[in-house]
Amino acid sequence: MGPLLRPLLRGTTYTRLLHLWVPALPFSVWMFIHPATPWVPALVLVPLGLIPAVRTGEGVQARLLLMPGEREPGISEEPSATWRDRSRTALWLAVRVVLAGVTTVITVWLPLLAYSAADVAAGGSPGGVPVLEEARPHWAYALLVPVPLILLYASVVGLGELATVAARRLLGPSPAERLAALEARTEQLLERTRIARELHDSIGHALTVAVVQAGAARAAGDPEFTDRALDAIEETGRAALEDLERVLGILREPEKPVSGRPTLADAERLLESARASGAKLDAEVTGPLDTVPGPVSREGYRILQESLTNVLRHAGAVPARVRVGVADGTLTLEIRNPLPAATPGPGQGPVRGSGLRGIRERAALLGGRARTGPEGGDWQVRVELPVS
Repeated sequence: MGPLLRPLLRGTTYTRLLHLWVPALPFSVWMFIHPATPWVPALVLVPLGLIPAVRTGEGVQARLLLMPGEREPGISEEPSATWRDRSRTALWLAVRVVLAGVTTVITVWLPLLAYSAADVAAGGSPGGVPVLEEARPHWAYALLVPVPLILLYASVVGLGELATVAARRLLGPSPAERLAALEARTEQLLERTRIARELHDSIGHALTVAVVQAGAARAAGDPEFTDRALDAIEETGRAALEDLERVLGILREPEKPVSGRPTLADAERLLESARASGAKLDAEVTGPLDTVPGPVSREGYRILQESLTNVLRHAGAVPARVRVGVADGTLTLEIRNPLPAATPGPGQGPVRGSGLRGIRERAALLGGRARTGPEGGDWQVRVELPVS
């Protein structure tokens, strides 16, 4: 009996009953005013579904009363955007009116029938109840008292479930709304991935520079070199804090434009940071970098930053060649450095983790390509991004 009686203990059963009763209110008021034409409220109520805002109101009611507490109720709360949505809302109102009428009859007459059966069993009169109009007092009618109550319970639960199913079908998101929600979710996931990359590239670069500089200063034992190392750590840390504040600003204000993010125009800062950490850079920048579109330039900056970070982290203070150029509608970035002596073999590079994967993903998202790995005794990162 536990599962059968469980709906009696659920608040949803009673909120659904309230939802079923609400449309009966205008009919009850109208019956007092003009009992000869009970169909008039239906003629007025159902066409209301053609008003776009009605779908929002019905969606809110259905979510709060039919499916309270559900995280994904499957009910739209947007105004009707198409005539198909309006017709579905009008049909929903018609279904709701019919269910309200059935619910009103059941919740009034079944309790009255149970009371009348008990009254007849006790020797009273049936009191005008149609089923018991000609009943004579007899104790056996007491056996019929639970029947209307059981029917009432089953009807209330069943009608609530029926209304919920109808609401999901008629007030649920349209295909266009489902597609828009899916696109919004995809954009949100892409934004989270981009922010994670921003933090990885910026903070990872700063920490790598700080570790390399601190280690070099300790090994050198030269006060003058230590001062230069501390200056480099301070400058890199300050830049990382600016990047962190920029990313946090994007999280706080999603609509904030991304134009404030660093671009290849700020590449000299990266090169100077790497040089200050001991890397011997042979850098060459060619072509009109100022004509590179913003998204490509920003991603190119992050690719260059991640590549220089990998040089410092995995190869140390070694000579490295950096080439950044724009030609024939393509932005090319190439970073090469000697492979460490402990490199396992030709099929394995010295870099592990998500950095290289992030470089390849950034290039792929922009329609470009990235090649990373050993090349002629060097470790090479070569990225080509279309700029037109």
